[in-house]
This record gives sequence, structure tokens and C-alpha cells, in this order.
Amino acid sequence: MGDPKRQRKKFSKPGHPWQKERIEAERGILKQYGLRRKYEIWKMDSMLKKFLHRAKTIIGERTSQSEKEKVQLLQRLYAMGLVKKDSKIEEVLNLTLKDLLERRLQTLVCRKQMASTMLQARQFITHEHIAVGSRKITTPSYLVSINEEPEIRLVHPISLQIVAKEQKHGNLKAE
Repeated sequence: MGDPKRQRKKFSKPGHPWQKERIEAERGILKQYGLRRKYEIWKMDSMLKKFLHRAKTIIGERTSQSEKEKVQLLQRLYAMGLVKKDSKIEEVLNLTLKDLLERRLQTLVCRKQMASTMLQARQFITHEHIAVGSRKITTPSYLVSINEEPEIRLVHPISLQIVAKEQKHGNLKAE
């Protein structure tokens, strides 16, 4: 079974290490979303594959248990902000990696113009300048739910001064 305290990786690596198209696509995603390591992409991709696999098996089955699982999956994806309230299970198959990356705390902090760049948003988060509700989150890859999104705020006075100064000079850019 394994040691319960042992951390396990939460992603699977690509099947082949040297594929030029995949490497270039990953490099573009790293730059666009301000990610540090490729395993951040692989982690989100593994999560997406789990959702897609679950949706495919639910579509294939026609039992009362699969109906319950369908409702649970759709509720979970709606809470995460990945699908609409009244969407069907087939719409889960249209999810992409970028949909998941848009729900990360780092991306939302930058999109809400609390930071001028993705890397600055990452720095604010790791240095405990960002809170979601009453909790300080130090993980840039934290997936923000729909309910938590309006509760994202800057909590450190220095970061508030930095953002105010950049807004005054017009350095904040919408990405």
C-alpha cells in the first residue's frame, strides 16, 4: 500500500521525452501563465484527463449509480468554474488545459490586476501577500472555486503600495 505520509506525484509525464511540437507548446504555456516547471502543466493535464476519463465512462454507462456520479461530477466542475450550471455531461469533454489554468490563483490575481505580471502574482502568493477569504494561500496552483473568487484580496501593506504605485503610473496591463 505504501506509507501514508509519503508524498506521491500527482501527474504523469509525457510518453515520449523529445517531441518538438509538445515541447514548444509547453514552453508557450509556461510563458503565458508564468509557470516555473513543466510538471505544473503535467499536473493540470493529469487532472483534466481524470475529468475526461470519468465523463467518458459515465456517458458509456446507463445505471442509477452513473446518474449519481454524473450529477456529482457536474456539481464539482461547476463549483470549480469549469462548466456552466445547466451544462450536460458531454460538455465536459470540451474542457481544455487552458480552462484549468485560468482557474489557478496565480492567473486570477493577475487577471484582477492585483499584480502587473504573472510572475509578480506568483511572488505575491508565495510571500503571503494574497488571501482568499480569511486564509492566506501560499500555493500559486491553488484552484479557486466560483464562491472564493470575489474573496481574493491583497493583505500585505507593501503589496498594496506596489499595486497602487503601478496603477498610478499605468504599468498594470490586462492580460
